[in-house]
Amino acid sequence: MIELPGLITDPAVLAGISHDEAEWAPVGRPAAALRAQSTVDVQRAVRVCAEQRVPVVPRGAGTGLSGGANATDGCLVLDLSRMREIVEIDTENLLAVVQPGVVNDDLKKAVAEHGLWYPPDPASAPWSTIGGNVATNAGGLCCLKYGVTRDYVLGMRVVMGGPAGDYGTEVSLGRRTTKGVAGYDLTGLFVGAEGTFGVITEITLRLRPAPTIAARTVVGAFHSLVDAGRAVALCTRRGLQPAALELLDRTCMEAVEEWKQLGIEPGTAAMLLARVDTPGDAEATALAEAFTEAGAAWAERSTDAVEAEALFAARRLAYPALERLGPVLTEDVCVPRSAVHLMLARIEETAARHQVRIATIAHAGDGNLHPLLLTPPGDDVARLAAQAAFDDILADALELGGTVTGEHGVGLLKRAGMERELGPEVTAVQRALKRTLDPLNLFNPTKVVGEL
Repeated sequence: MIELPGLITDPAVLAGISHDEAEWAPVGRPAAALRAQSTVDVQRAVRVCAEQRVPVVPRGAGTGLSGGANATDGCLVLDLSRMREIVEIDTENLLAVVQPGVVNDDLKKAVAEHGLWYPPDPASAPWSTIGGNVATNAGGLCCLKYGVTRDYVLGMRVVMGGPAGDYGTEVSLGRRTTKGVAGYDLTGLFVGAEGTFGVITEITLRLRPAPTIAARTVVGAFHSLVDAGRAVALCTRRGLQPAALELLDRTCMEAVEEWKQLGIEPGTAAMLLARVDTPGDAEATALAEAFTEAGAAWAERSTDAVEAEALFAARRLAYPALERLGPVLTEDVCVPRSAVHLMLARIEETAARHQVRIATIAHAGDGNLHPLLLTPPGDDVARLAAQAAFDDILADALELGGTVTGEHGVGLLKRAGMERELGPEVTAVQRALKRTLDPLNLFNPTKVVGEL
């Protein structure tokens, strides 16, 4: 029996914090949960769990979409959402030090007061935590031009075991300097590891000066989803690099409009939204021209800031708007930008073949597509069809030279897909790393590499 101060055993509470937002990912029955408020709490919990061989499943806000935060049978769910202190904002060295429970948007607001900017912006930014963003190497709308979470993590403190010492040992990884190559990049190894090597208790992040140029929006409406994909490839060939290049299909736009009444008039199969933050009008004009040449019914530069913000709000609201319609199985494949139109065509073919309703949103500019498979509540036949379509989409992404996950992580839903992508040799290397850094298989077992 686990004995820790503040332990949660109430079944109703445990049920609420035992899973993330991944539809149909398996969820185990935890033995207990603990809402850590300090590194000491984390260390104590890890030590006790190591002594009793109780798995530890770290959790942030639970906004994940691959089952990475789902409980395993008999585990301790370690909730880090109350560790939300912004420890330091260093304006001279352009960095921030934060605890893992800091919400992404809260960090953005805090550094903005100092004229600084933290770019990674997943659609879940109003709710997701920095610790969870680091665990999955989250991306977002701005990653096309400004990079993903890994590009902003300079260092971290982690409670781990294995070669670091006894379980519960806290180690410091990385640095505060702009450059540094002393030893292997263990910080990079932990980014995207989904808590399988240890529990992150503090993160040092790179910041940028706040943008000084007001962003402009370019909108293109297309009668064909495939034409929208061709426009993405054309923009890439011409060397255009907007701050964001997002895609919404008709189903997404209609769901958002029905829910929020933002004044969007879809009327087309797909819409591309580009955000430009370079001086002058040249890039915005070039993007509009590329959209038109690729087959856009119309392409315009927005001069209305309110209208432009409404369009990007629609992009961020697409997932929760679709959730209102029933269970949503979310894909997260990424293909070369030249293959976006081919992948969009295959998604349409998959939907027709399995008779599954699929809505597609995408960080189109970097080839990261999120087909959302919609099913009526309680319809088991539709659920099985959606899961079959899910697998077909993974296979198509790999066939086109892509990956099974661009930013949501492997968790539970993508384990088989990851093994197909990496092959047995690389999968064996990953499992060897897990065994070396976590010989007790204590941290988030069954996730990413599966059973050891």
